[in-house]
Amino acid sequence: MTNSHSEHLPVLLNETVAALAVKEDGIYVDGTFGRGGHARVVLSQLSGNGRLLGLDKDPEAIAEGQQLSQQDPRFSIEQCSFANLAEPINSRLWQGKVDGILLDIGVSSPQLDVAERGFSFQKEGPLDMRMDPDSGMSAAQWLAVAEMNDIAVVLKTLGEERFGKRIARAIVETREQSPLTTTTQLAALIEKASPFREKHKHPATRSFQAIRIYINNELEDLKIALDQALNALAVGGRLAVISFHSLEDRIVKRFFREQAKGDDFPVNFPIRADQLNPRVRLIGKAIKAGEAELMMNPRARSAVLRVVEKLA
Repeated sequence: MTNSHSEHLPVLLNETVAALAVKEDGIYVDGTFGRGGHARVVLSQLSGNGRLLGLDKDPEAIAEGQQLSQQDPRFSIEQCSFANLAEPINSRLWQGKVDGILLDIGVSSPQLDVAERGFSFQKEGPLDMRMDPDSGMSAAQWLAVAEMNDIAVVLKTLGEERFGKRIARAIVETREQSPLTTTTQLAALIEKASPFREKHKHPATRSFQAIRIYINNELEDLKIALDQALNALAVGGRLAVISFHSLEDRIVKRFFREQAKGDDFPVNFPIRADQLNPRVRLIGKAIKAGEAELMMNPRARSAVLRVVEKLA
């Protein structure tokens, strides 16, 4: 059961803003504005010369951001995926000048809490799951036409669901009788197809997560965004990424390590470490939510924050 306050509680708020090391005259980008929790704290640390750009795919997040931009001229917002963050940065002539970028990956609490968005298996709603409801194929549309093997692969690779084949078969058999159109329909089908329940976890958790990641192309977007973000940063600028899923965190961890290692020379090649041209340095270790935050916001339990600083 989710905490009623979670809608208004950005995850790892203090840790993330501290990690960005906000400069009062700096330029910052929140690539996942959501409802502006992190953004508002960053704004509170900026002078009149500081600037913050918010990005989001979700039209409801954009509406929230537009209200903030009317109240605060230092802030602006654009509707786009963080995978396209280079475009609004370039249009502002900020390339190579940005002092900090935040990416808070995954679905937001408001999206989960609004049944009509179709993200939650706990609430009856249309089977949608799109971050931008006006773009792309919904979960219902995809499940109506996808091959059984394709569904199984998505559930296994993106949700780490070991009963993916069984669930995929049940989906195909069910849709032959009647279409799957609601979240609770799909959740009940998955529960019935799953041989047993994990403790404290609904059987539909992994499958819903997998379908959402697939529908929104989240992992590929993340890979693209990391590279674009690093290019946009000024030397000394910081990139902070919060992930909620092991696959996301693995992508971030691997990318940061590769960029911190520098040029890829053969093992035992006679070269000094300072000649490897690392692009970033790692800032501390991965950060997770503390007990106090978890008591206030249980959704923070899987959050992992990683931070790098650009060297060149």
